[in-house]
Amino acid sequence: MRVLLSGYYGFGNLGDEALLEVIVARMRQRFPTAKLDVLSATPQTTRQRYGVEATPRWDWRAIRSAIGRSDVVVSGGGGLLQNATSLRSLLYYAGILREGARARRKTMVFAQSVGPLDLWGRLVVAQFCKRLDRATVRDASSIRLLRDLVPKTPVEQTADPVFLYDIPDEGVDLEAEGLGGGPYAIVSVRKHAASRDVAAVTARAVDRLAQHGIRAAFLPLGGAADAAVSTDVIRACASSPVLLPECTLAKAAAILRGARVVIGMRLHSLVLAARFGVPFLAIAYDPKVSALCEDLRYPLAPLWTAGARRPGDDAIDAAVDRLVRERDALSANLLARGEAIRAAAERNFDVLGELLESGP
Repeated sequence: MRVLLSGYYGFGNLGDEALLEVIVARMRQRFPTAKLDVLSATPQTTRQRYGVEATPRWDWRAIRSAIGRSDVVVSGGGGLLQNATSLRSLLYYAGILREGARARRKTMVFAQSVGPLDLWGRLVVAQFCKRLDRATVRDASSIRLLRDLVPKTPVEQTADPVFLYDIPDEGVDLEAEGLGGGPYAIVSVRKHAASRDVAAVTARAVDRLAQHGIRAAFLPLGGAADAAVSTDVIRACASSPVLLPECTLAKAAAILRGARVVIGMRLHSLVLAARFGVPFLAIAYDPKVSALCEDLRYPLAPLWTAGARRPGDDAIDAAVDRLVRERDALSANLLARGEAIRAAAERNFDVLGELLESGP
């Protein structure tokens, strides 16, 4: 059996690379005879790093050929079926599913957050995905939306596969990273239209953490673009946070696991924090971040939510104070949810297996 995987792979974003690493590992464990072909922006790097086949994601002739060789076309994980990024992006990802269906291949939406979608976006998903065979989504809002758009497709709510990520057995010297000698917070930010609000809120939170004796380190999970945003926030701080260099996924996960707390805008900074029981304050730039907090039944509201009024300094201070004060209870809450969340993440692969084993 051959599986073609479409997602935001090969761009160096550690969250998406974590998704790919888990998918590759779980497929080898559960479907050892299956062959995986990944649509990638850097196919040679993807082949070498993961030991899979890889097809250039912008070469439509190569993509159609890869679809023709596949038995199942899988779209995910991540937030692919949305047009907040652009309509062009949505047309690309939905178009691959449509090409798969036209070629009479089985198709699956895998561990996605669906939306936001405007009127045109809803029309694209409804038309391009109407012959979708199966779907798993990461949150309750996505399941409602996708069931409404493709009512004939079985849709299940699962969880992000990165909840299954295990750090490799390789030591990370936190001292060498400048993180030894006391508690630290990890901060993950990214580019956003409301960058001034994000910078102001994050800087205030970082400074409040410093008053609690917790120094902040910015971790650029999205590479150079995240490093640039992090630098802007650091300049707005009265305290002296540091910017960590870009690093491997394993090192980033180990650094997150060792943190006292996390302030996270990148979804997978929060997923990994939750995976290791590290309490966080979310910066909900996208509905998928709010949805994650809801599905985790996380007691702390996001520090900032896109479209909402920017919180005042007193509200930010109170949120940080509560994060620090209730740190141990929040950690226990996350760890208690861990088993159920990981079982839900594993369900993505159950559904893929059912599709692989089903008849033509």
